[in-house]
Amino acid sequence: MPESRKLPTWGYEVLKEGNENVMRINLEDWPYVPSIEDNALVMSLTIDKLVEVPSVHRIVFVQRKNYVYDYSQTQMLLEIALLYNRLVKQKRALSIGTLGLPGVSEADIPRRHGVIQQLVFDLLRSDPLGAYVEVKRIIREENIRLKRLPTPEEQESEQMFIDLLEGIKTLLEKTKIVGLAKPQLEGYKIGDRSIYTLFFKPSISPDFFFTRLMAQMPTDGEQLDMYTVGNAEVTMLRIPEDIKVLYHLNPPEFKLTEDKYELLDLARRVVAEHQPKAEEFLEPEKVRQTFFNIGKDLITELAEQRNIELKYEEVEELTNILVRYTVGFGLIEVLLEDQKVQDLVINGPIGVTPIFLVHDGYEECVTNIIPSRTDAESWASKFRMLSGRPLDEANPVLDTELLLPKARARVAIIQNPLNPFGLAYSLRRHRDKPWTLPLFMQNGMISPLGAGLMSFLIDGARTLLIAGTRSGGKTSFLGASLVEIMRKYRIISCEDTLELPTEALRKLGYNIQPMKVRSALMAGGTEVSADEGIRTSLRMGDSCLIVGEIRSTEAMALYEAMRVGSMANVVAGTIHGASPYGVFDRVVNDLKVPTTSFKATDIILICNPIKSPDGMKKWRRVMSLTEVRKHWSEDPLREQGFVDLMKYNTKNDQIEPTDDLINGESEILKDIAGNVKEWAGDWDAVWDNITLRAKTKETLLNYANKSKDLDMLEAEFVVLANDHFHRVSEMIKEEVGALDSKRIFFEWEEWLKRKIRERKGM
Repeated sequence: MPESRKLPTWGYEVLKEGNENVMRINLEDWPYVPSIEDNALVMSLTIDKLVEVPSVHRIVFVQRKNYVYDYSQTQMLLEIALLYNRLVKQKRALSIGTLGLPGVSEADIPRRHGVIQQLVFDLLRSDPLGAYVEVKRIIREENIRLKRLPTPEEQESEQMFIDLLEGIKTLLEKTKIVGLAKPQLEGYKIGDRSIYTLFFKPSISPDFFFTRLMAQMPTDGEQLDMYTVGNAEVTMLRIPEDIKVLYHLNPPEFKLTEDKYELLDLARRVVAEHQPKAEEFLEPEKVRQTFFNIGKDLITELAEQRNIELKYEEVEELTNILVRYTVGFGLIEVLLEDQKVQDLVINGPIGVTPIFLVHDGYEECVTNIIPSRTDAESWASKFRMLSGRPLDEANPVLDTELLLPKARARVAIIQNPLNPFGLAYSLRRHRDKPWTLPLFMQNGMISPLGAGLMSFLIDGARTLLIAGTRSGGKTSFLGASLVEIMRKYRIISCEDTLELPTEALRKLGYNIQPMKVRSALMAGGTEVSADEGIRTSLRMGDSCLIVGEIRSTEAMALYEAMRVGSMANVVAGTIHGASPYGVFDRVVNDLKVPTTSFKATDIILICNPIKSPDGMKKWRRVMSLTEVRKHWSEDPLREQGFVDLMKYNTKNDQIEPTDDLINGESEILKDIAGNVKEWAGDWDAVWDNITLRAKTKETLLNYANKSKDLDMLEAEFVVLANDHFHRVSEMIKEEVGALDSKRIFFEWEEWLKRKIRERKGM
């Protein structure tokens, strides 16, 4: 327990967590394990505490570890405490029932007192099931005694005593624990506590681990999947009468031996004395590495002092746990390490509801993890320091990013007064590697022809808006589009929260400069505004400009960039909108961009999630690829300013070319062709090049699946394949004076085969 909360043994405090009252009982010096199910004395003393404070929703015993009894278990105990309190307050009634009327023999008075003493003041608190079994037995005996009594006075007195016992029995039968246990009570012996393990099972965690984790898997769950994330175990379970799948996490910190736990606890106490300062959080990787090195040396030294032998891997594991619970983010880090996790949601009031997540294979899931208010406040403080942005009543929203050794995520936090229940979190995990168009082809989001057309448009330096609803895959698709930009061109990205895979692209050899600007939700601060950031990019030389998301005043600056950047390099960004006209409406009417400026948009690509008929599954799909023509004045929808080049076909579940595209009725594509000598005025040559690009991407996908080497679809290999496509195209053009698609494809495919052989020989 923290120093400020030191309590005597069996001393307690009641803390507020969300809408719940949590009773924390100190048993640090208690010689026994604090187990309600195994220890009659623990149950008895716990009932006493609940009599004093009946408004408790959860009980936590603190004894080097936290032993947490949840709401349903606490309520069963509380029913017994309330019953005990009720009977104790009826001492006079108990006495009358015990003594009976005149005519009771003096020998019966102490006997009846003894019966009540055993039932109410002993068994009821320590063994309520035993009290129920015993009161039934005593009633049977007293009824036999009743039949043997000679006088009416004695019979009336005995009946009064039996009525008292029947009343206690009836009250016990109304409690939940007796109701649940009745089928198992045949042959029950007082003192045998094995039956209590059916109803009481605490979740056990280290005492520095404030987040609750329901370690026991539900017995009625159907196992759907099981896999590991690092040293943690994940089990996916379908629970009867719950539409959501349970994501059950069993992290390594819950599987430590006592020796390892003692080492970790000692190391934590030492490391806790050095809390990193706010300025140190400006370099989070450096802070983590520093704490890791200190922790590793400390754990090794402590193990040697206690003659505990640890393998190298065990020291690493303990150190990683130590870092997670000092400068890290606890179990959030373990969840984000799972590449199948897409989103995490932590709702307020924190401490009451579990973490929810979106899983790659099982959609919306509920976890067995309930974070505490202490954790939530600690995370908020760290995010303030990491981002340098405020989070308070005047600024109740914080958008930032979380960079971890094995994951990165976008983080959105809200608090009072926007959230009446305090803090709440939403984290979107970014893919470890950039998305690519072949990867999207693999999961059905876009067709090969759609990917080929996107490649052609990006090489043609068009202005692109990738639109869609929330969770439609806009940012992921924009990231995949970056992979299509040739590495010889410079890229400048502009985001208020870093989501695009700029660091991964830099490592792949891209000439890329990310810019972080002020969030549209912030009124002020030291960061540069988004519109100023975009205008600054125009002064930084010839570059492709990529805007993470268009939300506010930066829209005007972006369209300025589109007009300036037209015919030079690609300009692209994401925006919310379910259709091309929806994008127009948002840009012109909501963001106040002049109608004539909107014409600087060349292409609008819509990607949205589609659902299965039962609503249980959803998939991301590119719904349309639309060009924006320039010969309209007020309303592009009414004046045929929008022309679909590709449209999603529900029956075939893919995006398909429209007649306008097949027949070459695209002003944008003709405009691109007009700047290339070999394509000018020759639609067949343009179409040939688009289908060639589509064929190379489809071939790459087929070879990857055939060789079972899906890493070929990742950015590292896709970039090599794109680069070689451009090199081969240039070589063939110089050799024969034209872009011979058959020869280009043949040379490119031969290169691909060589690369596959090389990879197999690795």
